[in-house]
Amino acid sequence: MRLSSLFLSVGFLLSSSFASADYSCASANTQTELNQCTAQAHQAADDELNAVYQTLVSRLEGNSVSLEKLRAAQRAWIGFRDAECAFESSAVEGGSALPMVRNGCLEALTEARTERLQEHAHCEEGDISCPW
Repeated sequence: MRLSSLFLSVGFLLSSSFASADYSCASANTQTELNQCTAQAHQAADDELNAVYQTLVSRLEGNSVSLEKLRAAQRAWIGFRDAECAFESSAVEGGSALPMVRNGCLEALTEARTERLQEHAHCEEGDISCPW
């Protein structure tokens, strides 16, 4: 078994136990706890993004051209997000803080994307920048 596979397996087991643990992220003080907390924060941001994205998809159901452009933009954004966060976390590559740094980046970019999609989903009728 490769060493990286072993670390991934141990990390998965540890994260599973933290997922069921009852602790506050405000009092997290180990790297493992900080990594778990940032993973939870990113997941919450991602859940919100998905909800807003689905709202926008619903609004665009009658406009196949705009809907496909939204899907293409979202796929491109995901590629950008992943590449940007890989770059941003490259200074800690291989270190125990990597998940925390990467998750923080993912959360920040996801929140910014959610805000942008919110603007699209709730634009006023007649607004020429409104995609629907």
